[in-house]
Amino acid sequence: MTGIHAKTMRLSTPRIRASWIVYAVLIAGCIVTVVPFVYTILASFKTHAEIIDPHQQSFLPRDFTTENYETIFDDPSLPIERFYLNSILIAVSNVFTLLFSSALFGFVFAKYQFRYKRVLFGYVLLTMMIPFQLTMIPSYLILLKFDLTNKLWGLILLNWFDAFGIFLMRQFMRSIPDELLDAARVDGATEWQIFFRIVIPQIKPALAAYGTFIFISSWNAYLWPLIVLKDQDVRTLPIILTWYNDRHTSNLGLVMAASVLLVMPILMVYFFFQRWFVRGFTLSGFKG
Repeated sequence: MTGIHAKTMRLSTPRIRASWIVYAVLIAGCIVTVVPFVYTILASFKTHAEIIDPHQQSFLPRDFTTENYETIFDDPSLPIERFYLNSILIAVSNVFTLLFSSALFGFVFAKYQFRYKRVLFGYVLLTMMIPFQLTMIPSYLILLKFDLTNKLWGLILLNWFDAFGIFLMRQFMRSIPDELLDAARVDGATEWQIFFRIVIPQIKPALAAYGTFIFISSWNAYLWPLIVLKDQDVRTLPIILTWYNDRHTSNLGLVMAASVLLVMPILMVYFFFQRWFVRGFTLSGFKG
């Protein structure tokens, strides 16, 4: 027994060392990722002099102040509540629109058999390889034709199809047993009832993960809203805060506070859906 125990210890020692190496790399990666953001939050409560003066610099604020945030919220040229509402409207609308369309098309490609199915799905995958720069001008001309430029609905109505979302939903739905859907049909359920009452509850992790991606990309979108939205009162938060940061580069405290205001909603969404986000990519099962 002593020999077996010693052999087991010799086998487990390399595994323990490998685990420590993995943990060390992960901890180092977390530190590199988190520390700059934590410093940004702390610096937003510092004065400009404390940030740039080498003799006053410290990780924690010496003289804690909320003056930077008060300046931003009291600035009459920056109705930040309006820009928050614009960004939230676009992001939330895109989440619901893309989740519905991606789930619906994914259901069709995963559970139905029809002519040219592989060809159509190949076309969907092909659109993932087309750069946005190639479709930007035609998309703008479409919005111009229907008088949807300089309107928030122009960013929402044109953003109803996403090839990656269809691919993700299809891969996830393929794990749903066909027998479950056939049993529902035998019981008299319609295809829409099957979709909403059986399929959708089964793919909640994938919907949460993909919905988080949509919200983050919609919230951070800069180039396309900058092209479509011209008036300041309809512009989104990233555009306005970028303009604000360029205008106040001489005050790093304001720049830090504006950056925190831009990022905080994303962190809140990710923190709320973190469990579903991880489950979505763990259970998605990317198979043939």
